[in-house]
Amino acid sequence: MKRSLLIILIIQLSLNLSTQAKTVYDSIPSGKNFEKAAFSLWFPDNYKTIRGIILLVPGSNSDGRSLVKEASWQELAMKYNFALIGCYFTDKPHVDMNVEEYANAKDGSGQALLDCMAKFAVQTGFHELITIPVVLWGHSAGGEFNYEFVCWKPERVLAFVVNKGGFYYSALAPKPARNVPGIIFTGENDMESRKDILKGIFSINRRAGAIWTFAEEPGAGHEPGKTQKLAQNFFDNVIPLRLHNNNTDKNSKYIYQPLLPESGFAGDKKNKRINPVTNNQLTDFSISWLPTETFAHDWLEFISGN
Repeated sequence: MKRSLLIILIIQLSLNLSTQAKTVYDSIPSGKNFEKAAFSLWFPDNYKTIRGIILLVPGSNSDGRSLVKEASWQELAMKYNFALIGCYFTDKPHVDMNVEEYANAKDGSGQALLDCMAKFAVQTGFHELITIPVVLWGHSAGGEFNYEFVCWKPERVLAFVVNKGGFYYSALAPKPARNVPGIIFTGENDMESRKDILKGIFSINRRAGAIWTFAEEPGAGHEPGKTQKLAQNFFDNVIPLRLHNNNTDKNSKYIYQPLLPESGFAGDKKNKRINPVTNNQLTDFSISWLPTETFAHDWLEFISGN
């Protein structure tokens, strides 16, 4: 009986969320490195302004526009007066279709996203969509796009997630991108090439001082698995640290607060330990940088399989 009541309450909550919000759709014509670039924008009816965007990018050539309907993303967005954007990118036919060309954001697909955000700004009257920051979540090719986007436009990104992707166009990220907090996920049972590539990207950038986290999901392959929950916890810890101005006036200028490497926590995946960052751990590629003590414990439970 209690279980049935809980299910009814969840359904009612989902219906309430959907009926009190708007979803707007638009697209950009085919460009240099993509065939299709189509997007959905979700925001509650009672918003007077939008403070940021949670960008949701699915795997290879997949339609992620329906991801904005997920209750967990909506709940997180509303907590910070954010909107959601779901992405649908596809590649033009080319020789090796295993390598998603649209993932290389600087070659056109990234600008397509920004152009569509500008179109949404006109359609909705939320003109701040042209300039507000984004947090990036993606799986597989979506994570590849996220990584390349933060390398291209780090000034627009509060935090990002790279999730089990396989092909990347950038190795050492620019310094401003290394200063954007991020998570790189792998799956214990995923292809060795994917794991090696992602460990390499993490290591070279951590060696250069990137404030990034590495998290391998025990027992998981290439599927998203349990990574989404940890990613949401990560955003929930980072957004209030980075978006320092809580003023919801549409005309206010938001301050993107930098995070100091020495302010975080160090995660030792080998010994399953966390501690405040020490000077010799600032560029230690075997150590994950963790933004808060709360998230540090979440990370430890995740990599331990709990």
